[in-house]
Amino acid sequence: MQKLHINMKNIRISIVAIAILFPFLCQAQDWANFGRFAEQNKQVTVSPKAVFMGDSITEGWAKEDPAFFTDHNFIGRGISGQTTSHMLVRFRRDVIDLDPKYVVILAGTNDIARNNGDISLENALGNIISMCQLAKANKIRPILCAVLPAAGFYWRPEVKEPAGDIIRLNEMIKEYAEAEKIPFVDFHTPLKDESNGLPKIHAADGVHPNLQCYRIMEDIVLEYIR
Repeated sequence: MQKLHINMKNIRISIVAIAILFPFLCQAQDWANFGRFAEQNKQVTVSPKAVFMGDSITEGWAKEDPAFFTDHNFIGRGISGQTTSHMLVRFRRDVIDLDPKYVVILAGTNDIARNNGDISLENALGNIISMCQLAKANKIRPILCAVLPAAGFYWRPEVKEPAGDIIRLNEMIKEYAEAEKIPFVDFHTPLKDESNGLPKIHAADGVHPNLQCYRIMEDIVLEYIR
């Protein structure tokens, strides 16, 4: 009987522990981070001209220059750390359901940084292609952007010399865009330095643009949206 009492006590402790941890466990299961923009999406009552889909570079864009988005009826839907796989999963909620005229896709940096584990450039491109196909099926015009230059990732020092992979992925994105008559925005060429990285004048950490850099990107991308 004493042994049974001890087991029942352990069971009660386990139940309490599960009850305490349950909200956190559920939150951890939101792998694509649907919750990030759930409330903001509900507040969108007018279809935006364009949704900018991406990672921390897009997220930082909306934070650094919010007037660029509000003045042009654009919406930013970038989430830090996300790969093309994350973006594809949340594409319906954060793009299609907002019914924009355009979607500007800037993706691939974190795939090359292996934020979600190893992924081939072909599979990263496949995710980008799938986003374009979803957009077209819903009468949204995709605009594809070149991955910004980077000579290294400070949060992934084990990823050596990513600049070459970025160039190769950009070539693949451009080839697909040309074949499908999708606009291709080349951010890489005007921003790169002699090492095919993003110079400090544009990004203190070599990855995330400053306001001056975003202003250059804005002038470039507006030519495609107008």
